[in-house]
Amino acid sequence: MKFVKMFGIMLITLGFGSTALAQQAAPGDQPDQVDQLAELVGLDETQQKEIRSIFEDMQGEISELQAEARTLQQELQAQIKPDFDEDQIREDAEKLGDLTGEMAALSTLMQAKVDKVFTEEQRATLQQRMQQMQQQMQQRQMQQQMQ
Repeated sequence: MKFVKMFGIMLITLGFGSTALAQQAAPGDQPDQVDQLAELVGLDETQQKEIRSIFEDMQGEISELQAEARTLQQELQAQIKPDFDEDQIREDAEKLGDLTGEMAALSTLMQAKVDKVFTEEQRATLQQRMQQMQQQMQQRQMQQQMQ
């Protein structure tokens, strides 16, 4: 369970949770997220293609849900007025909750599919790197609190 949480943090840190999941770096640009992950854990070409395919397959659906969620958030904000409609607010909030749940499910499924591509050695390397990143983030937070 802790590994899944840390894996999610790693994907977010690398930018996999953003709308740029399926984007590929143009020549001369910074490496994309799959390239970064490949460098981090030593993915071969076949693994990189498989992970790119996973992202491309799921990104369209995730993007649609994100757009729908943004629209609902705007509709909820528009309900903040003296003559509000409580039933409409509750209905929109429930829809937003359903969308958020579906996005969480898709994100988890995507992470599980990517994890399935890794070898045991790559999983161990990823877990070690995630622990290092988590420690670095904690150290930075402590340093910021001391300032």
